[in-house]
Amino acid sequence: MAKIIMTQLGGPDGEAGAAMRYLHQRFSCPYSKVTGVLTDIGTEELGHMEMIAAIVYQLTKNLCMDEIKESGFDAYFVDQSTEILLYRSRRGCGQAVVVIE
Repeated sequence: MAKIIMTQLGGPDGEAGAAMRYLHQRFSCPYSKVTGVLTDIGTEELGHMEMIAAIVYQLTKNLCMDEIKESGFDAYFVDQSTEILLYRSRRGCGQAVVVIE
């Protein structure tokens, strides 16, 4: 379930892409009344990213390494023992996300 929800976070039609599209249009829009609306929509899409990230966290926070490997989520999730989460893309490129509390 977490893998499916994670695609909504940053997949081709995910919240990250939607937020960037709206915010990009905001900076290239010639009409001042429309820029405010585009800013609001882009900001709301960023809020959706936060909600989806919280859902993924709740679905994966208590998994042991065997459960992670069985679900196929090990390609995304590498280390849960530190405050650093490491994700790999399907092409094998690594990306580190530091969690600051």
